[in-house]
Amino acid sequence: MDLIKTIEETQKRPGAQGFNVGDTVKVYFKIIEGKTERVQVYEGIVICKKNEGARQTFTVRKISYGVGVERVFPFNSPRIVKVDIVRPGKVRRAKLYYLRDKIGKAAKVKTLVGGKIAAEIAARNARAAEAAAAKEAAANEAASTENNA
Repeated sequence: MDLIKTIEETQKRPGAQGFNVGDTVKVYFKIIEGKTERVQVYEGIVICKKNEGARQTFTVRKISYGVGVERVFPFNSPRIVKVDIVRPGKVRRAKLYYLRDKIGKAAKVKTLVGGKIAAEIAARNARAAEAAAAKEAAANEAASTENNA
């Protein structure tokens, strides 16, 4: 089991995004068509996060021409260029599957209000940066231990 964990640690992306379920996000995703590469933006509400470690995924839902469209993104995919938080959401659930049955205004998620928005985003980004720095330090320490052995 330790071998699997070490392999998964090497596959994780440094600098994990600091978004939560309920946030409206823009996912900048690299699309490869033949020999050309382009970045496509997918904007919607994060309705769930699943799994842990290198296998972690998140699902983004948007309404396109009156039809609900969901897309599952691997959290550590090298094709994800970046994830921007458009609006942080205020929810009390871990999974927002109930939004699938809602239409129009009922499908909206409350937004964190006023000065709390900037503070919440800054706090999330700070937590994500701390976690990334801790993981990078642990990886560097493990690499130096391997080199010394």
